[in-house]
Amino acid sequence: MRIAEIFYSIQGEGILVGVPSAFVRTSGCNLRCVWCDTPYTSWHPEGESLTLDAICDAVARFPARHVVVTGGEPMIAKGIVELTGRLRERRLHITIETAGTVFAPVDCDLMSISPKLANSTPGGEWGPIHDQLRIQPDILTRLIQSYEYQLKFVVAQPEDLPEIVALLDRLAAGRSKVVLMPEGTDAAQLRERGRWLAEICKREGFRFSPRLHVDLYGNQRGT
Repeated sequence: MRIAEIFYSIQGEGILVGVPSAFVRTSGCNLRCVWCDTPYTSWHPEGESLTLDAICDAVARFPARHVVVTGGEPMIAKGIVELTGRLRERRLHITIETAGTVFAPVDCDLMSISPKLANSTPGGEWGPIHDQLRIQPDILTRLIQSYEYQLKFVVAQPEDLPEIVALLDRLAAGRSKVVLMPEGTDAAQLRERGRWLAEICKREGFRFSPRLHVDLYGNQRGT
């Protein structure tokens, strides 16, 4: 598998925020979010080819019972089903972070699904491709029905809310599973957006998520 990085940190987002976790970041993505915070896995994919044994051995060196398989888009990674099966053999809690555009029969304890809103669409030649792929209702429904899940939305402006609500209505997804997170990689910007986003969450009954790793470490790789 092509792997961008393997590291040990805390989960900075979602319902498991703060949990010490090993992270396996695959390289390669079928989308091109304009605000992507890991362009080295999407716009300019980097990484090295590692065997499943090498990946699992690297994870085992960390004192973690939780492992997060992220990207890029891990669900398109060659060997993802086999990798999650190997991690399951080690009795690890497995989170997969995905945009929800592809289904694979992986082993997973928490499917962290982050459908990409219109605020993610870039300009240029990637724009129409990204816009066509970013929301796949049938795939989202299958993931929701197959796994314990959270729906994590990256919110850039209050005007993003109607798109979120419309998608939730289409998926018949409960609001208790929904996490809203401010877009940004700068702590000051996240605080500013977090203030009004927290008020939306209070009003609408959604869960608010910080980007704790950015608050603690800044926008750095390996955190």
